[in-house]
Amino acid sequence: MMFENKRAFVAGAGAMGQGIAQVFAQAGWNVWLFDNRPNAAAQAKLSVASALDKLVAKGKMESALADEVKSRIHTATSLQDAAEASLFIEAVIEDLDVKKNLFAEVESIVNQSAVLATNTSSLSVTSIASACAHPGRVVGIHFFNPAPLMPLVEVIPAIQTAEGLALRIADEVKAWGKIPVVAKDTPGFIVNRLARPYYGESLRILEEGIADIPSIDHALKSIGGFRMGPFELMDLIGNDVNYTVSETVWSQFYYDPRYRPSLIQRRMKEAGFLGKKSGRGYYDYAEQATNPGPSGDEQIWNLVFMRVISMLVNEAAEALLLGVASASALDLAMTKGVNYPKGLLAWGDEIGPERILACLDNLQSKYGDDRYRASSLLRERVASGKPLFG
Repeated sequence: MMFENKRAFVAGAGAMGQGIAQVFAQAGWNVWLFDNRPNAAAQAKLSVASALDKLVAKGKMESALADEVKSRIHTATSLQDAAEASLFIEAVIEDLDVKKNLFAEVESIVNQSAVLATNTSSLSVTSIASACAHPGRVVGIHFFNPAPLMPLVEVIPAIQTAEGLALRIADEVKAWGKIPVVAKDTPGFIVNRLARPYYGESLRILEEGIADIPSIDHALKSIGGFRMGPFELMDLIGNDVNYTVSETVWSQFYYDPRYRPSLIQRRMKEAGFLGKKSGRGYYDYAEQATNPGPSGDEQIWNLVFMRVISMLVNEAAEALLLGVASASALDLAMTKGVNYPKGLLAWGDEIGPERILACLDNLQSKYGDDRYRASSLLRERVASGKPLFG
C-alpha cells in the first residue's frame, strides 16, 4: 500500500480545499485543513459537516457514518501540523509564486516519504516542483469542483516526478472512489485545455452578433445535448475564474490564437459581473429578475453548434497528436470532468471528421484567423479514412 499512514494535509480551506478534505475523510483518511485566513479552516470544517448532514437527510449516508467522517476532519493551526502527513495537497490561489513559496516551505516540514501534490487547474506542475530540493515526489492531483460529487481526477506528473509515482497515485485515486486520468504537464492539462473552445468560440459568435447569449446556450443544449450552455456555465464557474484560466492557458501557449480570450470576458470581470456568486453575470440572478429566452431559428442554432463542436473536436485531435493523453483518457476526461454528453473524439467520428475539417477550413478562409487552423492529425485521419478515436 502506498499510503500506510492515511494522514492528509490540505492547504487552502476554500470550496475546493474543503471538498478535497471531504473526499479524503469519506475514503477513511484523517485530514488536517489549514488556511492562513482567520477561522477559515474552522468554517470549512463546519461546511463539510453541513454537507454530510444533508446526505444523511436525503438518505444517502447513514448518520453513524457521517459522524465517523466528521471525526476524521481536523483543523491545523500552522503548516507545522503537516509534519506527520503522508500526503500534502494544496488548493490555494492560482498564483505560481504563491504555490512555489508554499512548496518550498512545506518540503522542510514533511517527512521524506511524503508526497507533495498541487491541485492547480492550469499552472505548470513542473514549475511548482522546481521550488523543491527533492522534486521527484511532487505531482499534480487535480480535482474538479465540487470535489465530493465530480468523479474525475487528473493526475499530472512533472518532468521531475519520480518514475511510476503518477501511476501509483492513479491507483490511489481509485481507492478514493474517483476516476483517474493521467495527463502530460501541458497548459490546462486535459479538461481545461479541451474545454476552452466551448467558451471561446461561443464568445466569438456573440461578438459577431450571429446569435445572442440565450440563443447560443439554447443551441448547445438542444442540439448538442450539453447540460448547461457556455454562458450559464461561465456564470456558475465565475467569470473571473474562467477568464483567469483562459488567459493562463493562452499565455502559456505563447499566445496561440486558438486560446485567445475574449474582450467580453475581461469586461465582465472588470465590471464585477462574476455570475451567480455576485448576483449578475451573463444572466441576472436577482430574485425577481426575468431573463430573455432564445431567438433565431434552427438554421442559426445549427450554425452555432457546428462552429463550437468543430473547435472542440479539433482541440481534442491536437491534444491526441501531442500526446497529452490517450484517446480513451481524453474522451473519459470530458464526460466525467465536465459532463459532456459524449467524448469529443468519438463525437467527431459520429459527425464525420470530414465535416469537422470542412467547417474549420471554411472559417479560416472566411476570417483569415489562425485560431481555426485544423490539427494535422485531423487532416491525416480524413485523408486516410481512419477514425479520430482509435
